[in-house]
Amino acid sequence: MSEEPPRKPVLAVALTYEAPRAPKVVAMGRGEVGQRIIDTARAHGVPLKEDPILAEALSTVELDTEIPEALYRAVAVVIGFVLRANSRRSLG
Repeated sequence: MSEEPPRKPVLAVALTYEAPRAPKVVAMGRGEVGQRIIDTARAHGVPLKEDPILAEALSTVELDTEIPEALYRAVAVVIGFVLRANSRRSLG
């Protein structure tokens, strides 16, 4: 019988975006804190995008700091996802 490898603690990173500024990291946490961020987002109808590699990269950004230019493209994909999710929800 094979055992599953231990799971990494949940990592969650929350962003805020107000054009024309770059997105900012406004919350992050691992384990229990990360799960609370996810639960709070769900409770408020915030669309979630699972991207462990991007979350790890964003977790190195200080809180209340704009994301670095190197992450613009990856975060733009997430913002597009959120905008589409919000427009579907408002139409539905």
